[in-house]
Amino acid sequence: MADHLLDHVNLYLDRSTEDRIAYIQAPRWIGHQVAMQAHERLAELLARPPGLRTRGLMLVGPYANGKTMIAERFAVGHLRSAEPRRVWVVQTREGAGLVHFYGSILQALRAPMGSGRDVGRKAEQIDHLLCSLKPRILIFDEFHNALRGRTRDVEAVLAFLRRIGRQFDISPVLIGEIAVYDFVNQTAEMATRFDLVAVPRWQYGEEFLALLDSLEAALPLARSSDLSDERLAREIFRLSEGLIGEIVAIVTTAAIAAVRSGTERITKSGLEQLRYIPVSRRRRAPVRDDLL
Repeated sequence: MADHLLDHVNLYLDRSTEDRIAYIQAPRWIGHQVAMQAHERLAELLARPPGLRTRGLMLVGPYANGKTMIAERFAVGHLRSAEPRRVWVVQTREGAGLVHFYGSILQALRAPMGSGRDVGRKAEQIDHLLCSLKPRILIFDEFHNALRGRTRDVEAVLAFLRRIGRQFDISPVLIGEIAVYDFVNQTAEMATRFDLVAVPRWQYGEEFLALLDSLEAALPLARSSDLSDERLAREIFRLSEGLIGEIVAIVTTAAIAAVRSGTERITKSGLEQLRYIPVSRRRRAPVRDDLL
């Protein structure tokens, strides 16, 4: 039994290499402070009394920083514990215009969609579904995709968000990059309808070190890696550039390499052998020249 691992993770040390690697690669929830704060705000929206002018929420931050996982975990948790379903996640489609936006909603609500581009008919279909399903929260993931069209289309999307609150008592939750914050705050009228939960890059400090400790405890390696040791932690932070998706990817990749090599721990030399390229440098990485 390894003292640095959680009890249920210890059990995997006796499994095959394939099983251990599969466990390491599996998605895992990381309940850090911002994630828990976001869940509290979502729970408040779900429990609020009916209103004619509902408030919504923005989860805004850089790519690869866990915003989608926060929302999906909340939605799945609600789905398991409640009947009828009151939280729906809309994967906002790429492509400008109301047709794409309405298509995203219809797909999320599992409605049949024709091949036509009749915006009016799609809007009527959505209204009928919202009236029937009575959702309390609609979560729009990658909402910045809906903001890349013509000005009148973007204004129509924002008008839709205002209308579903007034007409159907729905709180919209917008997930995306900084463009979401900018568009919502262009006018005071929209700015008063949405609260913000910022999901920023991680800073090097105690919370980051605690995150590394929690990751180490969840990965079935027989030997302690001391990920929060200064030298190792600084290297992981440098490579990840403070993005939690990158932090997890780096540690996961290094853990798999440690299992396969038999070293059973993550080391600084092991990280160097990964030749991991930070996101900001990939466009100019030497490997790019080999692709020409």
